[in-house]
Amino acid sequence: MRVLVTGAAGFIGSALSQRLLARGDEVLGFDNLNDYYDPRLKQDRLARLTSQQGFQFVHASLEDRAAVESAFADFRPQRVVNLAAQAGVRYSLENPRAYVDSNIVGFTHILEACRHGKVEHLVYASSSSVYGANRKLPFSVRDPVDHPVSLYAASKKANELMAHTYSHLFGLPTTGLRFFTVYGPWGRPDMALFLFTRKILADEPIDVFNHGRHTRDFTYVDDIVEGVMRTLDKVPVADPEFDPLLPTPASSSAPYRIYNIGNNQPVELSRYIEVIENCIGRKARKNLLPLQPGDVPDTYADVSELTRDTGYAPATTVEEGVARFVDWYRDYYGV
Repeated sequence: MRVLVTGAAGFIGSALSQRLLARGDEVLGFDNLNDYYDPRLKQDRLARLTSQQGFQFVHASLEDRAAVESAFADFRPQRVVNLAAQAGVRYSLENPRAYVDSNIVGFTHILEACRHGKVEHLVYASSSSVYGANRKLPFSVRDPVDHPVSLYAASKKANELMAHTYSHLFGLPTTGLRFFTVYGPWGRPDMALFLFTRKILADEPIDVFNHGRHTRDFTYVDDIVEGVMRTLDKVPVADPEFDPLLPTPASSSAPYRIYNIGNNQPVELSRYIEVIENCIGRKARKNLLPLQPGDVPDTYADVSELTRDTGYAPATTVEEGVARFVDWYRDYYGV
């Protein structure tokens, strides 16, 4: 297939592009290589793709409507995976406009291009952050998500609503994936695993929020990519069991689905730090701090719908995944 992947120089996007190329798909990567974190890491991820047959790249932003339309017109993708977005919960408190520009305006350009380009299926990144103030665990796609606690989360919930509108009005098949704390080699420098590894190796203290007591459904990147591939290949249709008198956010009378994609095994942050310490062979010096604004105490993915529909079964333990990351980090940075 011809697959357009936005955010192709990003953590998940680059790993997904590798898998698509490996099975023989043509991939057009689309990324603005912004400096939200070190662009050199993005460029190095991209360099691993540009050397491969079947990969093309467009350097542009989702907010650039003309660039998006041109990419679709030239490449004529059959399917699209939209992973480009302004990421990060805490940064949304500092620079909210970046989230509106990329996650709302940019996503509108993707939806319009998919609609007019007769795309067979749009898969797009949502986030576990949409669960916000929800405390019922595990988080289920059948639960309402009307109480976001960050603008980042609100923008992702908006994406789900926007996608449903296009599925309903124009018959565009869309699947939203609520990612749960993705980690692994080539990961993002603003995420806990990267920050903790760097500082422990440098014998610098780490900031441990909520005194290490909150839990996260840490999900290894290869398991995430496997789930994305499986959903990309399963084009949604109208749910014959959808009841408008008892509606669920997970499906619709339109060709629309929402799935959680997580490890289904939450781990307390203090345990996660222990695993990192064991892999590095050094204890961390910790600054114990309260829970930060915009953060939630716990995340835990109910992935039963994704498993039922695609056979998704995450297979990587935190111990295995963290060890692979630490090995990659030492090699990449020569530590």
